[in-house]
Amino acid sequence: MAGEIAIPLLPCRSIDEIEDFYRMLGFERTYRQAKPYPCVGLQREDLQLQFFGLDGFDPETSYGSCVVLVEDTMALYEAFAAGMRATHGKVLVSGLPRMTRPRKRKNVGNASGFSIVDPGGNWIRIFHNTLPAQDGTAEPAGQLAKTLANAVVLGDSKGDLRQAARILDGTLTRHREAAPVTDLVEALVYRAELALRLDDRARAGALLAEVAAAELTGEQRESLAEALANAADLELARAAGD
Repeated sequence: MAGEIAIPLLPCRSIDEIEDFYRMLGFERTYRQAKPYPCVGLQREDLQLQFFGLDGFDPETSYGSCVVLVEDTMALYEAFAAGMRATHGKVLVSGLPRMTRPRKRKNVGNASGFSIVDPGGNWIRIFHNTLPAQDGTAEPAGQLAKTLANAVVLGDSKGDLRQAARILDGTLTRHREAAPVTDLVEALVYRAELALRLDDRARAGALLAEVAAAELTGEQRESLAEALANAADLELARAAGD
């Protein structure tokens, strides 16, 4: 049999709050009811999600999650980011709701992915549709790059921000001077993102200042285009008090 469609049904505190958030990302309402329990259906192109409201629900303790496979993770990320900027003047990178930036995840065959954590605390995990096949990308060669790959799994997949920050700090202390500048910038930008998500704006500012001061060739800037774009979003969020 083919053509099956699965629509996640996820918990939330308020379907009004959920609907406003997903409308910002370009979704439209497909269904809504108040009784016997509050429920709302939302759709963006072929992506459908439904949510049910629970009295007393705490989004911070939610285990709600689903995986979405798409053709182009960066294109969808940019569309969501544009909606956030139009509404909030910045990409939401910390607190609830928030969004991570597309990165390759070693725990899913190096498939590129990012996550939306919505107002209900649900993790909408978005990956390239090659998941879980290996994409042939070589393992990182340097110690800092290897640690960064592990930190991304901890921070973006498991949500263990403190452990991700801890292992990255340790490797930055030991290998900062020997690491290639491109590996260093990638690590500093991600560590700054972790700092913001941990509500340490002063540390984030210091890390982003170090990124801005890095001496890069034109070729290195081109290879770091996504990381530098992320740094700009992080600085905007930090200055705005996200």
